[in-house]
Amino acid sequence: YFCVFAHHNIATMGRRPFRCYRYQKNKPYIKSRYCRGVPESKIRIYDVGAKKAPVDLFPFVAHLVCDEKQQISSEALEACRIAINKHLTNTVGKDGYHIRVRVHPFHVIRANKMLSCAGADRLSSGMRHSYGKPIGVAARVDIGQVLLSVRGKDASEPHIVEAIRRGKFKFAGRQKILKSLKWGFTKYPREDYVNMRKNGELSADGNIVKVHNRHGLLEQSALYLAGQE
Repeated sequence: YFCVFAHHNIATMGRRPFRCYRYQKNKPYIKSRYCRGVPESKIRIYDVGAKKAPVDLFPFVAHLVCDEKQQISSEALEACRIAINKHLTNTVGKDGYHIRVRVHPFHVIRANKMLSCAGADRLSSGMRHSYGKPIGVAARVDIGQVLLSVRGKDASEPHIVEAIRRGKFKFAGRQKILKSLKWGFTKYPREDYVNMRKNGELSADGNIVKVHNRHGLLEQSALYLAGQE
């Protein structure tokens, strides 16, 4: 009567496919002093390309809009960013666009680690103490939420739309590509933007615009100093 118990070939199972975590089933579960040991997010850069380009240089903007209530992993966001960046670098050039990822992965994904090896049934506890360990992070997104935006010149429009189309394949579910009527990353429609820039209500401030409203001291008012008021 003897029993050989092989400890050397014990191995935990590999990463789960993300179809296990695609839907928002649980409450938001974020990294905190109670939830420690969370792996770092795969996406670390959210603005790529000519992010310091002046607001007047890139009037065209297109958005990738989510059409489902779901979760998107940080790995998928990073893969999408890389795919769009690569296509635009090859077609438009690295100074001809600005990509901004608009969702951030704060939701922590858990897995109840199981042993998958010879003799695992003797070692593993099954569903006892089954609250999982953090294995990654994901973004919780809603229907109609903008996942990412790309701004560029009007001549680059077909390349930008094609790049976003290629990035779509990194996500589960359905997304839509929308061409915006606004000027760049601002909140103003194109005609309004041009008029407000001409009459001094807006002034360029890096890649966004400053609004000169009619408040404050006259000596600090750009409209008053320009003779508008």
